[in-house]
Amino acid sequence: MTWTYLTDMDGVLVREEHLVPGADEFLAELRAHDTKFLVLTNNSIYTPRDLRARLLRTGLDVPEDRIWTSALATAKFLDSQRPGGSAFVIGEAGLTTALHEIGYVLTDTAPDYVVLGETRTYSFTAITKAIRLIAAGAKFIATNPDATGPSVEGILPATGSIAALIERATGRQPYFVGKPNPLMMRSALNNLGAHSEHTIMIGDRMDTDVHSGIEAGLKSILVLSGISTKESADLYPYRPTMVIDSIAELVGRTRDPFGR
Repeated sequence: MTWTYLTDMDGVLVREEHLVPGADEFLAELRAHDTKFLVLTNNSIYTPRDLRARLLRTGLDVPEDRIWTSALATAKFLDSQRPGGSAFVIGEAGLTTALHEIGYVLTDTAPDYVVLGETRTYSFTAITKAIRLIAAGAKFIATNPDATGPSVEGILPATGSIAALIERATGRQPYFVGKPNPLMMRSALNNLGAHSEHTIMIGDRMDTDVHSGIEAGLKSILVLSGISTKESADLYPYRPTMVIDSIAELVGRTRDPFGR
């Protein structure tokens, strides 16, 4: 069987802007075998070009077309729902660029959608505007449900936290596109032209990576080089197909990772 790989980025390939040992060899092996793969991230701040540059600084060479973000998945979803629509966006270049590329108009006047993404500078004025637009009838979309994000100084409020604030003010729940919504997995599979039965999701989080992989019908591999530990993984009512310490354990095994 020829496998296709979807792999999370932070905690799997890189951690705190440093290469996870073995990640470069893993990707080199996929290329050597002409194995299809995508690097996935729930982070909607950056464009694939930005993320490619970030990965290059760690020593990983990943082409732009091998990077799939929650911003791209959100744009693909909106294009399928309402082609040529309009949106009021709270987010950064990764999200606004993705929406521009599908022909969306970004506006704060009677938009079809309010689209909430990640940013390091959440504005009270923008959040207030989003609340008023949703109350007036705009549909509420969010790129991902992550409540917090990391920084050098400590955790930061992320999309999920701001979405909760807006939901509390409007009484309207957002539709989250990114992991653990299996929609993100399916859009990635469509991008690759791959089938779920022959695809493996590699991630470091049980609540997003493994969860979405299972719901999309994929095999899943949990690595312990990021968020989850063996102890925290045991708390969930579902299990990954395999648990390994890091992606280095897959080097030399990518054609048959579950072989005995």
